[in-house]
Amino acid sequence: MWLKPEEVLLKNALKLWVTEKSNDYFVLQRRRGYGEDSGGLTGLLVGTLDTVLDSTAKVAPFRILHQTPDSQVYWTIACGASLEEISQHWDWLQQNIVRTLSVFDSGEDITSFVQGKIRGLIAEEGTSAGDEEDPERFREAVLRFERLFGLPQREKLVTYFSCSYWRGRVPNQGWIYLSTNFLCFYSYMLGNEVKLVYPWDEVSRLERTSSVLLAESIRVRVRGEDHFFSMLLRLQQTYLIMQQLADYAIVRFFDKETFHAEHPLANPLHITQRALEIHARNQSFRSFFRLPQEENLCEVYESFLWVPFSHVNTLGKICVSENYLCFASQDGSQCHLIIPLWEVFSVELPDRSSRALTVCLRGKRALRFSEVRDFERLAATIRRKCGTLGSPQHCITNPDEEGVMVGQSQAVSTEALMNVFHPHDAENLDPKMLKERMKEQSWQIHFAEYGRGTGMFCTKKTRDLIVRGVPETLRGELWMLFSGAVHDMISHPGYYGRLLEDCMGSSSLACDEIERDLHRSLPEHPAFQSDTGISALRRVLTAYAHRNPKIGYCQAMNILTSVLLLYAKEEEAFWLLVAVCERMLPDYFNRRIIGALVDQAVFEELIREHLTQLTEHMTDLSFFSSVSLSWFLTLFISVLPIESAVNVVDCFFYDGIKAILQLGLAVLDYNMDNLLCCNDDAEAVTVLNRFFDSVTNKDSPLPATVQQASATANDKSIQKVDISDLIKEAYEKYGDIRTEEVENMRKRNKLYVIQTLEDTTKQNVLRVVAQDVKFSASQLDELYLLFKRQHFVCCYWSVCSPALQNHDPSLPYLDQYQLDQSQFSSLFNLLQPWTTHTHSRSLARSAFHLLDENGDGLVNFKEFICGLDILYNRSFTEKLKLLFKLHLQPDSAEDGVIRKCPERGRAKVDLQEYLKQWQEDLQRREENIKDLPRINQVQFISLTKTLYSVFHGDEEEESLYRAVARVTSLLLRMEEVGRKLQDSSPQKTPQTTPTSTSQPESSPTKPTSPESETPAESRSTHDQPESPVSQHETAPSHSDITPNSTSHPSTPTSSPTETSSPVLDTPTDTPSSPCTVRDGDWSFSFEQILASLLNEPSVVRFFERVVNTDTLITRARKNQLKDAH
Repeated sequence: MWLKPEEVLLKNALKLWVTEKSNDYFVLQRRRGYGEDSGGLTGLLVGTLDTVLDSTAKVAPFRILHQTPDSQVYWTIACGASLEEISQHWDWLQQNIVRTLSVFDSGEDITSFVQGKIRGLIAEEGTSAGDEEDPERFREAVLRFERLFGLPQREKLVTYFSCSYWRGRVPNQGWIYLSTNFLCFYSYMLGNEVKLVYPWDEVSRLERTSSVLLAESIRVRVRGEDHFFSMLLRLQQTYLIMQQLADYAIVRFFDKETFHAEHPLANPLHITQRALEIHARNQSFRSFFRLPQEENLCEVYESFLWVPFSHVNTLGKICVSENYLCFASQDGSQCHLIIPLWEVFSVELPDRSSRALTVCLRGKRALRFSEVRDFERLAATIRRKCGTLGSPQHCITNPDEEGVMVGQSQAVSTEALMNVFHPHDAENLDPKMLKERMKEQSWQIHFAEYGRGTGMFCTKKTRDLIVRGVPETLRGELWMLFSGAVHDMISHPGYYGRLLEDCMGSSSLACDEIERDLHRSLPEHPAFQSDTGISALRRVLTAYAHRNPKIGYCQAMNILTSVLLLYAKEEEAFWLLVAVCERMLPDYFNRRIIGALVDQAVFEELIREHLTQLTEHMTDLSFFSSVSLSWFLTLFISVLPIESAVNVVDCFFYDGIKAILQLGLAVLDYNMDNLLCCNDDAEAVTVLNRFFDSVTNKDSPLPATVQQASATANDKSIQKVDISDLIKEAYEKYGDIRTEEVENMRKRNKLYVIQTLEDTTKQNVLRVVAQDVKFSASQLDELYLLFKRQHFVCCYWSVCSPALQNHDPSLPYLDQYQLDQSQFSSLFNLLQPWTTHTHSRSLARSAFHLLDENGDGLVNFKEFICGLDILYNRSFTEKLKLLFKLHLQPDSAEDGVIRKCPERGRAKVDLQEYLKQWQEDLQRREENIKDLPRINQVQFISLTKTLYSVFHGDEEEESLYRAVARVTSLLLRMEEVGRKLQDSSPQKTPQTTPTSTSQPESSPTKPTSPESETPAESRSTHDQPESPVSQHETAPSHSDITPNSTSHPSTPTSSPTETSSPVLDTPTDTPSSPCTVRDGDWSFSFEQILASLLNEPSVVRFFERVVNTDTLITRARKNQLKDAH
């Protein structure tokens, strides 16, 4: 065990210890009296001493010391009761610490680092039991996490580990904290503090690496920068948790097509380390056995299973879920089977001495398990679950039976299309048909020996038969079995029929797209030249679009479904499509085909690993990703004749995506020489196309009218390649690729693919926006990240935040991320260059309504950045015009209401509307200040208050206050003069109030304090509503004026900072509402206000002052998460 470092002055004190191993930094010692020299005199004395003094509880027989270089001081850091135990600690030090210590310059730094690392390991060992067993320790870590990183208390800490973070070539010993939404690290050593906070949604790479300096570490890439964490006691466990948290964030925020509200980790506030482990275990269990999404792993037992066909006991694990009993071998025999619990009718315990139990199944079958540690508990579990499960209402029908399946409408086809358009001819003695019958016979023998249906043993022999090709008559049955679709269909009786009834007569974009593609699906095949095949294809695709509206319909689904209908009944084809889209090829069939892109990245990785010669020749492997995309999307159906492609589909349903990857490698390997001779991508595409044209299936029993042989099929000069030989070669050369390895590569590359798509979106947005603003490229990049993070901030701690619905990847780039009013206000207040204090809320609200040009209740990045550009980079006139327009905005009764259709991303694109909008943008001229409407009385009062709030705290605050007071007084006098001229005009009857003629004059040169009030205001406030700015946001109440009061200009206050009350406060007893200009009210044009303020140098100087954009962005980035408290 690791020990708290304690100093030892003499390593050989009293000759009680013998050195077994040593290096420059550590010494492994054995206590005399133990081991080889225990019989010597010294050994006997030490042994006697330990016995007499009963010191064995305190002195372990083995220990490890750390030696401070160039010193005689040693530190005990570990001890062990056996050589094996202490050797594990020694090996860990050798692999993780020794090579690292060479980077330090002094012995004191080395010792300090080692001590910190050992203390971290000791603390981490205390957390291994989890927070359930030691809640107090975990609570302390939570408090430390909240104090160090300043995140909201809603942020859930999942776990924490001791580790080292590498900055350059120097490690920083500290703690890594893994929370629901963030990866955090903190270290403080020798006065050097390191603090990292990175959201999981910004992680683009997460992988285990090793190098000369680092034995093993975890590399995390965020925003193009790599971060390395090493010296973890449980590195694999840490890596898996990090991987799960990053994947959870990616799926939840970016890949919502596959994220369901009933997701077991849907609530970010309830995620724990245990919940993550259970979720990962259930996913792995369902994936391996191809079980429905509702199944969860309940219990696991290690046991032996008697395998009748090989007459041996096979070691493996029994996995029990709600409805299934599964077994998978662990001795390399690749044997597994799945037993639905409703097939079990009894459980017996024949031999308690061997801890055995026998599970009896319907059909006179039995399974014998032995050496089950808790066999009685397992038997009780199976009996209990069998008692709660009724007989299946819907089972797969016998291949020879005909008629309508249970729960189905009469309109649904109950025959595979191949049986209708190419019925099996038993009298045909064609050589190909004879070979087909031999295949059938081989499978019948296999069924007799290994079982048939859901309880069949799957072994290496099963895979060998699949590689040779599945008989036409068994293809549909075996596809259903190996894909797991049979389990879905049995557990959802009548579901397909109900779907058809629900979607009958419905109309949607998916239905329109389906109709468009129906006649493009295998058009050469007779089945899809008739209404029978077309109608079945329409029903299956429409039913799936209705079942999964997040996916709906995507191209390539029609090609795949048409092949499924050839060999499976209509309902079976539907469930096969469900299995493919939702389990076997996740994320393939959505708008961004993320799953296909992920597998392209996996394919590139495998090419680098297995086809090094091709990698050296082609510097850019992205070509293979583009050319092979159709291979993955259609399972080679689009590039191979149908009679050859179905053999590939056979392998896919048995081995999953691994089969497609293997075949892709085999295709490139077969054409290696020709590809190495290619000078460009076009030549390589030609080589591959010619190869696919040469692929045939010499054993296919299909007639010529059904086969899709290419035009070169009869060209004897072209060497033919049989699909069976190609598949066999793929399994022989690349069959060692493990499914677990592929799944790990998928997870690793998914982060990269998602972030690459996000970077593409960002680059396109910035390219469009950069033309209209004066921010630098780096500033725009930072502002975009702030805008995007603001979108996610409110999603971090909410189960179903409405902001998540505002991210739609199907929209144009500019509209993929949009902020609602609440999000906009938070970000606007973080970034605005002026401190508006009490007016910040109303100013942000007005800015939102002004920038929301289309009135949908959302603001995109371009709208936001154009408004911010005026505040940061434009002239005094532009800034004043923006403030003027902000106060023209009326209060809206629908503040914060999003008026955009939730299905906006799926609606048909109105090209005419886009062209019209584009033309208007091109013809849009700069707004003329003469076009601006006049500002009324209440709006002008609000504008004045905003100006005073903007100036508050400025070094020229007093002169700015006086300048605004002078301008206000001047404007009011000008308005009064205009009123008098109107009153004297014979065309108009005077309508002014009686008090208007008694307004006292104020000297234009006499300074006015921010608290002063003009007589015009006193006169008008008697019957005017309150400013749109709420009273609690404005000045202190001592400057409020009653409706009937009058006041005269007051003298300046001794210090402008003594009050934040702006001039022209309005009564508080009237509701806040828009004020229309009525006869008797006064109003100003923008030209009047601009001309007046241009005469005040201090005001012009204030607004023309250069804004330090970088400082404001840095401040906003620092406070963005704090603002979310």
